[in-house]
Amino acid sequence: MAALVVGAARHTGATIGTAESLTGGLVAAALTSVPGASAVVRGGVISYATAVKHQILGVSADLLTERGAVDPDVAAAMARGARHVLGSDWAIATTGVAGPDPADGKPVGTVFVAVAGPSGIRTSGLVLTGSRAEIRAATVDAALGLLAEGLADVGVAVPIVGGVVQDRNPSTSRRAPKGERP
Repeated sequence: MAALVVGAARHTGATIGTAESLTGGLVAAALTSVPGASAVVRGGVISYATAVKHQILGVSADLLTERGAVDPDVAAAMARGARHVLGSDWAIATTGVAGPDPADGKPVGTVFVAVAGPSGIRTSGLVLTGSRAEIRAATVDAALGLLAEGLADVGVAVPIVGGVVQDRNPSTSRRAPKGERP
């Protein structure tokens, strides 16, 4: 999926930034592993500490105090802040609990991802299971998928989103053949 979103962004001249908490840079690593990503990726903020979410990304201290760092509105604010701080067209944010213990009163596997871009902000809540590494990897996949959806919303063709081959003409979209991976 990283190659697909980097390719789509590159084709349109769009830029991408990240704000990561539980993934600790894995989204940025996935994006920058793609050849040619330097034309697209502006940078990333690893905001593992709550103070960094507030001080660097501009997440409201009141929001963080009231709800904790694992919250859909916090994810949205992180994405908005990263877009501003990094000067990118798009920004992906991740926050959640990968384990081994609950955090902010939320159980392990509670994750929120957000994407901010020209079409606005979209968030997604996830309840994931598995090891810490599996939760983090699934979060990266979900975040990149959410970015692909955002790109598709503004007419950027991303070949496969959620198993559906996308085309600028929705009437020609088709399901990906079984076994075909993004």
